[in-house]
Amino acid sequence: MPRNEETVAYMERTRQYYRALGYEKDYVWAHYDAVPFAKRGKPLKDARIGMVTTAHPPDKSNHDAKGVRHVWSGEVEPLPTLNTDNLAWDRESTHTQDRESYLPIEAMNGWMREGLIGGLAARFHGAPTGYSQKKTNEVDAPEILRRLREDGADAAFISAL
Repeated sequence: MPRNEETVAYMERTRQYYRALGYEKDYVWAHYDAVPFAKRGKPLKDARIGMVTTAHPPDKSNHDAKGVRHVWSGEVEPLPTLNTDNLAWDRESTHTQDRESYLPIEAMNGWMREGLIGGLAARFHGAPTGYSQKKTNEVDAPEILRRLREDGADAAFISAL
């Protein structure tokens, strides 16, 4: 890393941010004693990739009547327009004006043309951001896995803001 660049102390900045908002307890990041992933059954050049993002549709169609966000799915073609405005991300250090930074469909299509991946699932899936690891683990993640399997995905590319 060049001397004039410093890394962003993301976890410490997040702790300070939540304290400034008045939260007394620090955010607890998810951690696992056993990693919940599996080895790929085939090489990437033969695999269909499903995509998951934490961005959401601009029309809030991923909200229920009480405003609670839920898993949603969208087509990769035509290229979607997504919203990141109400998500928490470091607006001083970055931006989300480039959809490819959080849902790289065009890059994946390029990798497919180059033979690096076998294909791209026709849908991508939106994972709601929230502060409940229990809801993520017990409700949202299993629903996303179900949808990825329904799409015939062999692997998932996950991009979170």
